[in-house]
Amino acid sequence: MTSNIKPHNPWREICAASIGNALEFYDLLIYGYFAIVIGQLFFPSHDATTSLLLSVGTFGISFVTRPLGSIILGSYADRAGRKASLTVSIALMMLGTAMIAFAPTYAQIGIASPLIIIVARMLQGFSTGGEFGAATAFMVEHADAKRRGFFASWQMSTQGLATVLAAGVSALLSMLLTADQLSAWGWRIAFAVGLLIGPVGLYIRRNIDETADFKKLGEKQREKSPLREVFGRDRANMLLGAGVVAAATAFNYVHKLYMPTYAVKQLHIPATSSFIGAVVTGVMLMIAAPVVGHLSDKFGRIRVMLWALILVGVTTYPLFVLLNRYPTFQTLLMVQALVGLLIAVSLAPLPALLADIFPTSTRGTGLALSYNFSVTLFGGFAPLIVTWLIDATQNKLAPSFYVMATAVLSISAVISLGRRVRAGKIAGIAQHGSTRASKA
Repeated sequence: MTSNIKPHNPWREICAASIGNALEFYDLLIYGYFAIVIGQLFFPSHDATTSLLLSVGTFGISFVTRPLGSIILGSYADRAGRKASLTVSIALMMLGTAMIAFAPTYAQIGIASPLIIIVARMLQGFSTGGEFGAATAFMVEHADAKRRGFFASWQMSTQGLATVLAAGVSALLSMLLTADQLSAWGWRIAFAVGLLIGPVGLYIRRNIDETADFKKLGEKQREKSPLREVFGRDRANMLLGAGVVAAATAFNYVHKLYMPTYAVKQLHIPATSSFIGAVVTGVMLMIAAPVVGHLSDKFGRIRVMLWALILVGVTTYPLFVLLNRYPTFQTLLMVQALVGLLIAVSLAPLPALLADIFPTSTRGTGLALSYNFSVTLFGGFAPLIVTWLIDATQNKLAPSFYVMATAVLSISAVISLGRRVRAGKIAGIAQHGSTRASKA
C-alpha cells in the first residue's frame, strides 16, 4: 500500500532559523565596521588609539553577557521548546539594535551616552547567547539525519550573507557620504537596516512548527535542569566543544570582522576598499559553507574539522605577511577571498558537530554554552586583544600569533573528540553518520 504522506521538507524551518542568525551577525559586524566612528562619538579621547580601544572593548563587552544568555535562553529552549527561545532572542536583538541606532552621542548627553551603548551591546550579547543553541538544535532536528551537516551549515552561510549585506551597506555609505556626514548620521542608517530585517524574522519564527525530536521527549523526559545535566553528565563534551570552536572563531573575528579596521589603521587602505574586501569574504563564505557542510556528512565532521583547523593555523601568518608586504586593494581582495573559503571550511561543520555530541534533552543548553563560552573568550575580545598586541609590540603581524595559538588548542580538542568517539563515549556522532571521522 502506497503512503500518501509527503516527506518533510525542512527548508521553511531552515530559513526561519537562518534569518535570525543573519540579523545577529549583521548587527555584530556593523558595530565592528563602524568601530572608529563609534569610538569618536561615544568614547571621545585625545588619543585615537585609546578611543578605538574603548570602542572595540565595548564590542567585547557584549560577549560577557553571552554565557548568561546561553544559560537562560539555552535552558529555555530545552524546557519550553526551540521555537519559543528563538522568538525571544530575535525580539531582544531588535531592541538592542534600536537602542544603538537612536542613541544620543557623548557631545549631546555626556556619560549617559556610552552607558546606553554598553547596555545595548550587553542586551544583544544576551540574545545572541541563546540564538546559536536554539537555532542549531532547530535546524538539525528538522533535517534528515544523513544531511544534518549540510542543513546546519546554512547557519554559517547566512553569516556570509550578513557579511555581504553589512559590508555592502558600509561600503555604499562610505562612498556616497562625506566623512562628516557619515559621522553625523550616516552610520545610523547602517543600524536601521538591521531593524528592517528583524520584524520579518520575528513574524516567520512565530509561524513555524516545533521540532519533532523535541515533541517526542514529552513533559516527563524533558530535563528539569538542563544546565545541571550539561555541567554534570555532558561536561567533558561541553569543554571539548568549546575547544573546537576557539580557532575557528578567532580566525573569523580577526580576519573578517577586524580586517576593515586593520586595513584602514595599519595598511592605510581606503575605508570603501576595505569594506569591499569584506564583501568578497562574505560571498565566499555564503557559497562555500553548504558545500563544506555536505562534505562533513560524506566524510565525517571530525575529519573535516581537523584538516580545516590545520589550514587555519598554517595560513594566518603568511596572509598577514602578504598584506603588509603588498598593502594594495588587489592584495586585500585576494587575501579576503581565501579567508572566506577558510572560514567556511572551519565553521561550516561546527553546528552539526556540536549538535551531535549532546542529546536532545540538553542540546539547546549544551550547544549554547560550548559555543558562546568559546566565542566570548577567543572571539569577542579578539579585536581588543589584537589592537593591544599591535600597539604593545609595534608588530603588524601580531594578530596572526593569536590565531595560531588558538589553532593549537582546537586541534587538540578535535583529536580528543575523535578518541571519545572511538571509545563509544559520544553516541550521537555514530548515530548521525560521522563515525568515519573518528578514524582521522
